[in-house]
Amino acid sequence: MQTIENKILARLKGGGRGRIFFPSDFSNLGEPRSVLKALERMTNDEKIVRVAKGIYCYPKIDRRLGLSVIYPSIDEIARAVARRDKARIVPTGAQALNLLGLSDQVPMNVVYLTDGSARKLKLYGERGITFQHTAPKNLAFSNELAMLVTFALREVGADNVTEEMATAIGTLLRREPKENIVKDLALMPEWIGKMVRRAYEK
Repeated sequence: MQTIENKILARLKGGGRGRIFFPSDFSNLGEPRSVLKALERMTNDEKIVRVAKGIYCYPKIDRRLGLSVIYPSIDEIARAVARRDKARIVPTGAQALNLLGLSDQVPMNVVYLTDGSARKLKLYGERGITFQHTAPKNLAFSNELAMLVTFALREVGADNVTEEMATAIGTLLRREPKENIVKDLALMPEWIGKMVRRAYEK
């Protein structure tokens, strides 16, 4: 008879490495306490990693530089939590700039706006995620790039956008069909909307 650990591991292998998961994903395999105990044993045996309280990963393995565990990124963890909670999120500040390739800075603590519950997650390596509740209208963008550009530029500020940054953003925007972006112009501050329009005039 298969143990809960073996059933969980078989399911994880079926989905491939890199998957982020929660104890509730295996609620049909046993009582919650038994599932938690099984995950604890699997963590101790290094079959899975715990990235935060109640959040686990079946990690990818770096086989080129040695058999080391590759932890999921903060953004991957945040998106997994959002999917579970059926909430929308958007990264702010340095994280938005980093995801767009406009900054090499990798923040230790990342703030995401969400229409879900406000909370803080303490991650591995002293990293953290803060989900900050916001009005749904602030997340009403239909295009993810338009949303990322908006929140990244809001962090920088109108007076601090360099010519190099404006050029990089223009290049990113022109890779996306104009009609996908202009639908969200009404959600952008006026000065960001002007930058977006200029990008498509070139």
